[in-house]
Amino acid sequence: MAIVEKSTFNYLKKIRANNNREWFHANKDQFTPANDNMKQFLANVEAELNKFDDIEKTKLFRIYRDVRFSKDKTPYTSHFSMSLGREGVHRRGGYYLKLTPGGSMVGGGFYNPEPKDLKLIRSQIASDDKPLRKILKSKSFISNFGELMGNQVKTAPRGYDKDHPSIDLLRFKSMFVFKSFSDKEAMDPNFMKEVIKTYKAIQPFFNYMTEILTHDLDGVPLYA
Repeated sequence: MAIVEKSTFNYLKKIRANNNREWFHANKDQFTPANDNMKQFLANVEAELNKFDDIEKTKLFRIYRDVRFSKDKTPYTSHFSMSLGREGVHRRGGYYLKLTPGGSMVGGGFYNPEPKDLKLIRSQIASDDKPLRKILKSKSFISNFGELMGNQVKTAPRGYDKDHPSIDLLRFKSMFVFKSFSDKEAMDPNFMKEVIKTYKAIQPFFNYMTEILTHDLDGVPLYA
């Protein structure tokens, strides 16, 4: 089972301190093994996830930054990140992992869901928010993630009153969770186990979201 090599973290520290094209090209021989390490780690994560979920698409994000519309013109990221999308309409959402010195995290959720999905999520929560609140208040959820995160509207989404009893949940435009890991934890040989353990802790949330995204308010399936 793949581990995060110490040399990978060392490379990220170096690119953070030398974020320019000259240094990057002069040290391409250090980038290649670090990137290969992350490709192998991603492949192992996918294999482990497929033991209890179904993964449709994986992606290791490029180290090259798109600086066209950014004030920050540094050409490279100082992290490796990867995503794993769940398969089919019955398994919405996805997993995410970011490795960077001093800021590694593992999590998942729903990033900018399609408008029709967001509308259905809100209508289901407005109808009955108790199942979701039960998940968010569970010991497992709190110990792993603390709280639900994501972009929110400032007051109330269109069609809902700002005094709605579920307004704290209805404001979310994206819904996701993260668990942070220290550099020592990320380079530990058991880190892969911790990643998978974290992903398993997301399952109650994913199962709930799958249920409400595949049924109407009367419980009638939306998909065959």
